[in-house]
Amino acid sequence: MEKIALVTGAGTGIGRAVAAALVQSGFAVALAGRREDVLREAAAQIGGTTSVHRADVSDEHEVDALFAAVVDRFGRLDLLVNNAGTSAPQVPIDELDVQRWHDVVAVNLTGTFLCTRAAFRQMKRQDPGGGRIINNGSISSMAPRPNSAPYTATKTAVTGLTRQTALDGRPFGIACGQIDIGNVRTDLLAMPDAGVPQADGSLAVEPTMGLAEVAEAVRYMASLPPSANVLSMTVMATTMPFVGRG
Repeated sequence: MEKIALVTGAGTGIGRAVAAALVQSGFAVALAGRREDVLREAAAQIGGTTSVHRADVSDEHEVDALFAAVVDRFGRLDLLVNNAGTSAPQVPIDELDVQRWHDVVAVNLTGTFLCTRAAFRQMKRQDPGGGRIINNGSISSMAPRPNSAPYTATKTAVTGLTRQTALDGRPFGIACGQIDIGNVRTDLLAMPDAGVPQADGSLAVEPTMGLAEVAEAVRYMASLPPSANVLSMTVMATTMPFVGRG
């Protein structure tokens, strides 16, 4: 039986690469994001069995409508990849505009919660029951970059939500894990030529890795049988200054 996956933030970057890897693994994939034209372009490029859904993950009603549409199309949901995320300009915490804080919290944390809640409800009631949720975390949840309070706080909270979901999902066959990614190259994320701020106040050019490595890691997590779960995985450029950062 074909398995059904939903990937948020699926129009570009990590989300698109993950969606493509899942299609190659035999999943039917629902692509969700804010820009329908970008999603349709991604679906055309990916091929396979896909559907496109415009949705803002920070909006409760749009999230509920998204999951209803996916289940109406495919009948069930086996995998949710919570990939949608955003960040704020790197500024000292005392200069941070509170609306910037709210914007990041709304997408990175509330959006992950809303999608997790909707997936949990569906996975509990479907027959056969159960499923898997994979959250896109960040190594910033373990070692923050300077002047990144909203991003660091939300990604750290996602780690707590992942663990809570993994615990609460046990009676219902719902597994939940998190992938923490370090320095991946995307069209929207490129390391500045001048380097990025380090804990000691210096700038350093940091190594990066490709999208394929991240997509392959998520595909592995998704391929596990219901009896196994990757609770936490870190995938990073081998020589990036993460271990020993600070």
